[in-house]
Amino acid sequence: MALIPLAEAREHVLTHCAPRAPLAVPLDDALGCVLAAAVSAGEPVPPWDNSAMDGFAVRSADVAGASADRPVALPVVATVAAGAAADTEVGPGQAIRIMTGAPMPGGADAVVMVERTRGGPDATVVEVLEAVVSGRNVRTAGSDIAPGQVVVDRGTLLGPAHLGVLASVNVRRPFVTPRPRLGVISTGDELVDDGRPLAPGEIRESNRPMLVALARSFGVDAIDLGSVADDREALSAALVEAAATCDAVATSGGVSMGDFDLVKVVLGELADMRWMQIAIRPAKPFAFGVLDGTPVFGLPGNPVSSLVSLSLLGVPGLRRLAGRGDLDLPRVVAVAGPGLERRPDGRTAYQRVVCRWVQGRLHAHPVRGQGSHQLASAADANALAELPDGDGVAEGADVTVVLLSAPST
Repeated sequence: MALIPLAEAREHVLTHCAPRAPLAVPLDDALGCVLAAAVSAGEPVPPWDNSAMDGFAVRSADVAGASADRPVALPVVATVAAGAAADTEVGPGQAIRIMTGAPMPGGADAVVMVERTRGGPDATVVEVLEAVVSGRNVRTAGSDIAPGQVVVDRGTLLGPAHLGVLASVNVRRPFVTPRPRLGVISTGDELVDDGRPLAPGEIRESNRPMLVALARSFGVDAIDLGSVADDREALSAALVEAAATCDAVATSGGVSMGDFDLVKVVLGELADMRWMQIAIRPAKPFAFGVLDGTPVFGLPGNPVSSLVSLSLLGVPGLRRLAGRGDLDLPRVVAVAGPGLERRPDGRTAYQRVVCRWVQGRLHAHPVRGQGSHQLASAADANALAELPDGDGVAEGADVTVVLLSAPST
């Protein structure tokens, strides 16, 4: 089978991954979702004029000449706390003690911060030590959000601050494209999950916990569907159930050329699969198809290959399901450290690297082990250095890296 470009495999995946149907979700569940309809404010934020400081609400004209040398003394006629109503007006030559966020009392047009006054918390007279102009330290109604203003646009990937904005305009169930639910299955009689001693030929299952955690780190609601033994009926039932209950399914292993693993046989019967050999290293073998309308990602069995496949091909498809515009992980230019060598083989190499910020530039250094089975080394990597076919990238040259997580300093 001829090698195909990564871009061709990616496009094939995207063609079969349509965004999920939008629905209203509780605000607590909306983080990381894409807003499916723009939100406009039905009320002003803040809803009324309020104090930006702890201090004293005054008429600015009354303290126009105030200074530390010539303080202006004003009787304190009331106190307004945050959450309380301002029932007393500020008359000429008066002040009201006010807390941050409390509504401005009638008659007052400015607030003198408490640090620019003299008098204890229970004083009946306050000495004002500086002049303030009208509007000083006052948050006016609608100064953050005006009624009718679009506060979050359609297509926005909702972050923490967006949720705060939605709450501030009383949107408790935003209409979003929900995060996709990815079910991860591992197969094989050789896999051990329960901590017992290994028998000859057995290995401890590591791909599934890694893939579930990796998908979650990329904004997907991944769930662990456990291991399935090499039993045709059991595997078929597990895949059909996963396709019926999840938005996408990922398996690891059994996708290589000449591989007679049962998962390849069963998927070939159940789903419309395409078995690919991609011109990248690692993660050359990759399969993708659709089972009862649900996308299925067939990832390689070697753990690093599985990680790379999910990062480069799984993420675009899963993000398309989520309605996101940023389909791929971020690609940035870094300074190549020593050791980013390779040999020509007709493929693009994705070496695992650690990226750190050094004097405002990102620097990429390879981890110690680059084998597709060396997960312990790959665990330290936060990026993949993209090395075109050839001899590698010289130290100090620019290299494109795919960020798996935020670089360190």
